Amino acid sequence: MNVLIINAGSSSLKYQLMNPETGEVSAKGLCERIGIDGRLNHNANGKKVVKEIAMPSHSEAIAATLEILVDAVDGVI
Repeated sequence: MNVLIINAGSSSLKYQLMNPETGEVSAKGLCERIGIDGRLNHNANGKKVVKEIAMPSHSEAIAATLEILVDAVDGVI
């Protein structure tokens, strides 16, 4: 079982998808510049992806995080 860990700040959101039993991290990333213009930095499978995404609020940042985690190319779920 994997656990999604989210740490939300005032203008950023960090996340990790990890297996708590093994400590293995499947993906991690950062949504930054929330409320300004938005940027998603995503690391998974040895690949770094950077996307400029409008994130007027943390709701859009969480949605962007969930979308990248299940993405057919860059996702891990």
